[in-house]
Amino acid sequence: MPGDHSTSDPDGARARQATQHWDPDRYTKNAGFVAELGAPLLDLLQPAKGERVLDLGCGEGALTAKIAAAGAAVVGIDSSPEQVAAARARGLDARVMNAEALTFEAEFDAVLSNAALHWMRNPDAVLHGVAAALKPGGRLVAEMGGQGNVETIVNALFAALEARGIDPRGAFPWYFPAPQAYQSKLEAAGFAVESIALIPRPTPLPGEIGGWLETFAESFLKQVPAGERPVLIAEVAERLRPTLCDSQGRWSADYVRLRFVARLAG
Repeated sequence: MPGDHSTSDPDGARARQATQHWDPDRYTKNAGFVAELGAPLLDLLQPAKGERVLDLGCGEGALTAKIAAAGAAVVGIDSSPEQVAAARARGLDARVMNAEALTFEAEFDAVLSNAALHWMRNPDAVLHGVAAALKPGGRLVAEMGGQGNVETIVNALFAALEARGIDPRGAFPWYFPAPQAYQSKLEAAGFAVESIALIPRPTPLPGEIGGWLETFAESFLKQVPAGERPVLIAEVAERLRPTLCDSQGRWSADYVRLRFVARLAG
């Protein structure tokens, strides 16, 4: 990917970066696969009746509902009021909260997070907050974007913006760490890592790549005026077509996931 954006936050990047807006209907249409592909995390989590579980970055609550169905008392948090409203519409205990400033104290047996941690640019604050939220011996089961995630898509976005004379570095919204780097952060927060691995997972999309871009790449698209965004999306799609679209017109995203299980000392 142009430059090293997997673990760094360029000076001022957070200040320049556009706010990501989450629309529950758009998310369900273009990204319903996210919860489906997160289902194996439930096998690792094994939520039990009577346990208290925190779903960190719960989105619209698809996995949160499955944890509740297993008999656990689950609380979902997300920074998006719209996604939290959608989760509450399912009858779930969902709350608007910044995961970098958690307020829980030793009240959860487990924390689950699927496809959310890579949106949190201060991982140390997140992990220390998770450690504080867990009871001694509590477990953290998670999957996030890892080193190399959507590299082909990012390359195309960078190229399209640079061709317009726009420096795209400040629009990069994610944190995609390597396993060793993230394990060090987990251990610094008081966790013993039971397993951690990168999983290359090219992922079929439900529609055109443009839907993915509109859902996940807002910070890049907002670097141009609204009227120019359809042209930008079309240009990025053409750059990606040779590698991410097959002969039948089916699109995929070049996902690489970092999945781990860790347990708090105690």
